[in-house]
Amino acid sequence: MSEMHPFIGYLSNLREDRGALAALRRGLGQPPGTVASMYPYVVRWLPKKGHAWQEAAYYMVAALFAYHPAAGGVGNMGDHFARVRDPKGDNTAVERRFTLLLAAHPDDLAFYLRQAVSFLRSREVPVNWAQLLTDILAWDHPDRYVQQQWARSFWGRSRQND
Repeated sequence: MSEMHPFIGYLSNLREDRGALAALRRGLGQPPGTVASMYPYVVRWLPKKGHAWQEAAYYMVAALFAYHPAAGGVGNMGDHFARVRDPKGDNTAVERRFTLLLAAHPDDLAFYLRQAVSFLRSREVPVNWAQLLTDILAWDHPDRYVQQQWARSFWGRSRQND
């Protein structure tokens, strides 16, 4: 796995700072970049010549991280959702939730990610925040390769078999 993204390393160092996490959580459910209490923690990490979508990704990840700062996430969101499937049970609800996330329009992604992270938090599944930031930044790619990677991780065979 590659080196941790500096922004994610910074957020990880805030795990024990209840005030910082509370300030970042205020961004949940709000349009990215509109909550002033987040600025001291996020603005310095924004790309110098970033586009609105890049900035939104940083705000989304910061707010979601503050909501579920558990360490140890591995893989992508497809891997995380695969961890909560019941091999002997009915996974219709998990699959429906995951499919809605995969189909999310960029304008609605913050909403669906908040629901997904809340679900993973309730199941005590940590999130790979560096991978999520990378994936959000590429969410609107015309090839939809992020969504395809997530789908392969959730439904597909392992990469070792490819």
